[in-house]
Amino acid sequence: MDQNNINSIIKQQLRNTLEKTNFSSLGKLYRGKVRDNYILNDKRIIIATDRLSAFDRVITTIPFKGQMLNQVSSFWFEKTKNIVKNHIIKNLDPNVSIVHQCESIPIEIIIRAYLTGTSWRNYEKGLPTSGIMPPKGMRKNQILDDILVTPSTKAESGHDIYIAREQIVNEKMVDKEVYEKMEEAAIKLFKFGQEYCKKNGLILVDTKYEFGIKDGELMVIDEIHTQDSSRFWILDSYQDKFDNNEEPEILDKEIFRGWLMNTYPDIFPNIKPDQEIPPISEDIKIELVKRYMKSYAKITGSEFILKISNVTERIEENLRNVNLL
Repeated sequence: MDQNNINSIIKQQLRNTLEKTNFSSLGKLYRGKVRDNYILNDKRIIIATDRLSAFDRVITTIPFKGQMLNQVSSFWFEKTKNIVKNHIIKNLDPNVSIVHQCESIPIEIIIRAYLTGTSWRNYEKGLPTSGIMPPKGMRKNQILDDILVTPSTKAESGHDIYIAREQIVNEKMVDKEVYEKMEEAAIKLFKFGQEYCKKNGLILVDTKYEFGIKDGELMVIDEIHTQDSSRFWILDSYQDKFDNNEEPEILDKEIFRGWLMNTYPDIFPNIKPDQEIPPISEDIKIELVKRYMKSYAKITGSEFILKISNVTERIEENLRNVNLL
């Protein structure tokens, strides 16, 4: 499909994005930044919407985003299920998964292989991230000598807070043994993801993992190695761009974060919880979809098929087919 057709389909789907759902019969609703969660006994039905969050605020909706994220996450859950157990049971729709209901652990494990994003912004100010300060003299987007583990709190609303592992353990935010298992699992998953992406011409720059407990067992929950939870760069061009002080070719949400900071520097990245969201151009939405599509293809080995549709109606039909509506 040529670029004009791709742009046209994405533009038409701007009117059909999935902002939110309201299926009361599915169970108790918990609405996260991106996912609508329905708790039904010992199961949870997760609907990946098209909402896009940045800097801990929901900013807008992006066509096809929920479907791509749900499918990429399902792809990785299947690939890594023998490394670390996860909560997935099955997919009910391109946007919908049914998973085990777990006791969520209120800490995210963030793994970094390059100095970029929040860690770079902190580094520029002379501030550590989760108590860790990389060596002096580093440049933005530089590869780190070893991967960094920078945990953060997991806020239901407002900003997540980076926190040192010692504080997590000392303040008993998470049991020491459980936290150590989380770190160990996250590092294994990240190293697998790095190697897999490298074979497909991608760099897995950094990512976050969330965990829960089910019947006393640790499980990965939420999402894994998606374009929302991770940074992906094109491998072949990285070194030349870094040597020339240029930004890498970005295939994730970071391009949107950059657009927000460049377009509205007085608002981002420090937008307040109750601050009005400024206008978001169609051009950046369309560009983001195309970047997500490119990383989707490189990760899964399959092209993402664009199709104009009413996402809500399709989800309703598929839920009825399994007698959930």
